[in-house]
Amino acid sequence: MIFDNKGNNPALAVGYLFKGLKLLTSNQLRAFIVIPVLINVVLYSVALMLGYYYLTDLIEQFIPGWLHWLSWVLWPLFFISFFIAGFFTFTVLANLLAAPFYGKLSAKTLMLINGQVKEIEEQPLLKVMSAELKRAGYLLSRALPLLVLSFIPGVNVLAPFLWALFGAWGMSLEYMAYPLENAGVLFPEQKQLVKSIRLGALSFGGLAAMGLTIPLINIIIAPVAVIGATIYFNDVMKES
Repeated sequence: MIFDNKGNNPALAVGYLFKGLKLLTSNQLRAFIVIPVLINVVLYSVALMLGYYYLTDLIEQFIPGWLHWLSWVLWPLFFISFFIAGFFTFTVLANLLAAPFYGKLSAKTLMLINGQVKEIEEQPLLKVMSAELKRAGYLLSRALPLLVLSFIPGVNVLAPFLWALFGAWGMSLEYMAYPLENAGVLFPEQKQLVKSIRLGALSFGGLAAMGLTIPLINIIIAPVAVIGATIYFNDVMKES
């Protein structure tokens, strides 16, 4: 399997997310959206409460006395970094819990857009969860160095920008995984396929990651992104 180069078009890639939004209220997909949305409501509510109680103290604790004159710059940078890092962590957890539903949602979406009647064969639950854990491990191994960077005064000026780039890449891998797994493509090959349309994937993932940081929008953005990624996959997939 290979991807058509048109998938590298940022405008085209971003458009798939809006196509996913249009299909969000489809009667055929509703049953596979309700539970993931409820999972997101619970986890993001917990994230907001933890952030409210602990983020300010954490930021003040890690600004050394000799840099207090820069606190007006460092405070928002710390806030952005920890906000992105925290919500990214909760997103990975939410997607891990909702992975079986997202796999089914992707399969149903593909049936809907292609007008198929026959059920698409879905991957076994253990295989889905194993793939999700491998992807989470890959992302975690890249997130930890960024988290360390966020604690280093001066250098952490770059942290929000690196988190944003990392979030875009992580979300593109996360949501493209569901249609790819349903097609029998495992994680190592998934990475290579997404890299082949890197610019488009980063644009799609970047918009999805941005949606995850917006209250209320972050509750529905994951199923929207799964639907959008499935349409994206369907349009750019070519048999090798």
